Amino acid sequence: MADHWWWRPGWRPGRRFYTWHFTFQESSDVHRLAGEYRQSLATVAGLDLVPDRWLHLTMQGLGFVDEVSEQDAKAIVDAAATRLSRVPAFELTMGRPEITPEAIRWEASPGEPPRTVRAEIRAAIGEVWAAAPEPEDGFAPHVSIAYSNAEGPASPVADAVAGVEAEPATARLESVELIVLNRDHQMYEWERFARVPLG
Repeated sequence: MADHWWWRPGWRPGRRFYTWHFTFQESSDVHRLAGEYRQSLATVAGLDLVPDRWLHLTMQGLGFVDEVSEQDAKAIVDAAATRLSRVPAFELTMGRPEITPEAIRWEASPGEPPRTVRAEIRAAIGEVWAAAPEPEDGFAPHVSIAYSNAEGPASPVADAVAGVEAEPATARLESVELIVLNRDHQMYEWERFARVPLG
């Protein structure tokens, strides 16, 4: 395992970032499954467990708040709303999570609907700016349930994950949010800037 919380380029304490996320505040079935894994992972040192309110599926970054005008952010939201009105709501299923060096996370299934939403968001950004930030390729829709905060072996994490026997969870996603994100407390926390419905 590796420490997830190193300061990536541009980040510093107190800085905020506009980004598009799916969130799961009202997804009780996801909360059920996350709770079962949190209970098992709580016995493993070196992990920050994600509470229900901060579960999310990262979609597309926009930029730091001190570098993006609110006028541009609102124009991008408007363009996204038009485009996403033609994209139907969908369901995702999450089962046994995978372990990466910095996180324990569910790979969202099916992956195509989130990719479609992201493509429309990137196209909306392109209506306001010359190009969307972040690479188009390499997007892997996932939901993290814990972040590693230290270096160490992965075997205790693997044992904790393997010890959970739980039914998969299903979430219906009917909107996507532009949020103002911070990572000051070894957790991704945010305030909502705008919510855009699907369909």
